[in-house]
Amino acid sequence: MTNPLRIQQLMKLVDLTRLTDQDNADAMQQWLEQDVAGAAVLPAAVCVYPDYLAQVKSFLQQRQLAVQLATVVNFPAGTLPLSEVLEQIQQALPAGADEIDCVLPYQTLLSGQTEQVRHFLAEVRQATAGVCLKIIIESGELVTCQQISKATELVVESGADFVKTSTGKVKVGVTEEAARIMLAVIAAADRPVGFKASGGVRSVEFALKLVGLFEELTGNLATPAYMRLGASALLNDLSQRLDY
Repeated sequence: MTNPLRIQQLMKLVDLTRLTDQDNADAMQQWLEQDVAGAAVLPAAVCVYPDYLAQVKSFLQQRQLAVQLATVVNFPAGTLPLSEVLEQIQQALPAGADEIDCVLPYQTLLSGQTEQVRHFLAEVRQATAGVCLKIIIESGELVTCQQISKATELVVESGADFVKTSTGKVKVGVTEEAARIMLAVIAAADRPVGFKASGGVRSVEFALKLVGLFEELTGNLATPAYMRLGASALLNDLSQRLDY
């Protein structure tokens, strides 16, 4: 049986995610009541589409829940013009977003246009000054270890707060191999950089493996400041095990 204290640690690392394409305000409210307010241990953050930021922010404030509110931009394909991404950020922040999860233009990176990606990241970082910025590299779409490493290096160089694996909208999400490559780059950085594993984190066992990798390779304890688990279903599994 998994140690209950370890389960509680995992729960505190979760960015509880609801990025359902077919959604509405009533369904969002039900999710907030059941999965957020009803959680045995509060997650680090909730992550929703920009359209629901005001609703979720109001709910968190009314219930006095100390949970960060994240949203996504350039999501999920990573192909929007920079001007549109910056506009998304400018709209999301006053709507209540505490954290921004932005998709790297990974297809641009795959085509060899590194400087364009570097410029994109610099502009996004400037637009989110003072706000937690997580950059999604979509590791499952990067073909080689070198590409995963390069994408991570660019994110670290940009000053982003977290490097995140996946959107959860492509076939391959986080893998142990990709996590190792990303964490090796993070461990070598000259500043603290967070790691967010997302896309297919469905079991407690896999979540624990990722946390173990983080702690082994960075030498730091996994805390919400530098380790997150993006999940839409994991919290329920964690809650059931804690109850058990």
